[in-house]
Amino acid sequence: MHWIIHGHFYQPPRENPWSGRIPRQPSAAPFHDWNERIHRECYRANAHSRILDARGRIESIVNNYEEIHFDFGPTLLRWIAREDPELHARILDADAASVLARGGHGNAIAQAYNHMILPLATDRDRRTQILWGLRDFAHRFGRRSESVWLPETACDEATLRLLVELEVRYVILAPAQAKRVRPLAGGAWTDVSGERIDSSRAYRATVRDRDGTERGGITVFFYDGPLSAGISFGHFLRSAPALADRLAARGTGDADLVQVATDGEVYGHHEPFGDMCLAYLTRREAPRRGVRVTNYGEHLDHHPPHDEVELDFGPHGAGSSWSCAHGIERWRSDCGCRTGGRSDWNQRWRGPLREALDALRDRLAGIYEEAAGALLRDPWHARDEAIDLLLDPAGRDRFLDRHARRPLDEAERAAVLDLLDSQHHAMLMFTSCAWFFADLAGLEVQQNLAYAARAIEVVQAYGGERIEREFVDRLA
Repeated sequence: MHWIIHGHFYQPPRENPWSGRIPRQPSAAPFHDWNERIHRECYRANAHSRILDARGRIESIVNNYEEIHFDFGPTLLRWIAREDPELHARILDADAASVLARGGHGNAIAQAYNHMILPLATDRDRRTQILWGLRDFAHRFGRRSESVWLPETACDEATLRLLVELEVRYVILAPAQAKRVRPLAGGAWTDVSGERIDSSRAYRATVRDRDGTERGGITVFFYDGPLSAGISFGHFLRSAPALADRLAARGTGDADLVQVATDGEVYGHHEPFGDMCLAYLTRREAPRRGVRVTNYGEHLDHHPPHDEVELDFGPHGAGSSWSCAHGIERWRSDCGCRTGGRSDWNQRWRGPLREALDALRDRLAGIYEEAAGALLRDPWHARDEAIDLLLDPAGRDRFLDRHARRPLDEAERAAVLDLLDSQHHAMLMFTSCAWFFADLAGLEVQQNLAYAARAIEVVQAYGGERIEREFVDRLA
């Protein structure tokens, strides 16, 4: 029997786009801000989790990242590296240890860069988001990621096609995103909609071009829905033995794999001391029951797919996700899915916010393409590689020399950096959290609008003098 426990660790980028620092957030009191609070309750706690003996004394300290499969948001890891280098090192060391312990397969996987809902992105933004996530991962972990966590598991045909193009080995989706299955050898399809997919095995999804031509395939894992929901919302983390019983009960019969996926923040932040339950589960309960805790890469080596799956991409094929019953409407309409707020509130503001930012994105793209195109051989390829400017600021001159059409003077070099900065913020302004919650005035919406304001400010010197007024009028 094998268990895979996936933690999706993520916070939206919270830095002030002018200062690069996170302002005080009173709602996170007694901590300075939400990153600091969740860092203390969850991220650091999981790197130094405690197993206690029968008398309540510390028996051992466990780095949970050595045990579970996980992804970290690149913008969050950037913050951790700056604020707690020791924790950053513990996360990287845990992945390195898992590579040695699990047949060359690390526990960590990449995440699309700033948690943009990819089915709602342009083809260009979708590509940059995934390339930046993969590049950030390789820079930190020293290896190529086998998978990419899709924000909110939001997926459509175009997203899957890009993953295949970039040779991503597998992807993790929600059980509701499966429509029907059949043997790889062919035969009749079996309807598995309504979360009836067997999550104890891997599947192969065929990917096609827009004209229907088969493009290739990718392995898909579907996490166990009821177990994952119980961990997230049903307080399953209050007893490691009881959780182990539940996991074991799901693995009866021919099932060789039990897999769960949740927000990583449940292990200590949403569920206090959940990190300690996780440590005891993996280090005590699993060995006691003869269970091997593994990761997807190692499991896939020994259990390749034998079945094909057709995915459900939501209404009209626009996309599906793990946190919206209406596909991806949560991030563009008043679909009814929300978190927090009063019962008499609505989210009709989501549509105008999305439309205004879409229009701004297109205006910013036009300005960037024209102004940067005069200086760079391929401005969009340069943007795809501009993550290197964040990861290695000292390599700025090498980056500019590599992409410039001709030798650039200092003013032109500064202009290129300005324009790339505007595109960085143009992506940050689509971070998914702005649409997730109930309140238009929440921190997350304010943060995205701050990124929009910064992008607007930067391009005003390059032909964007009227862009702010246009944006404000659309928001109105």
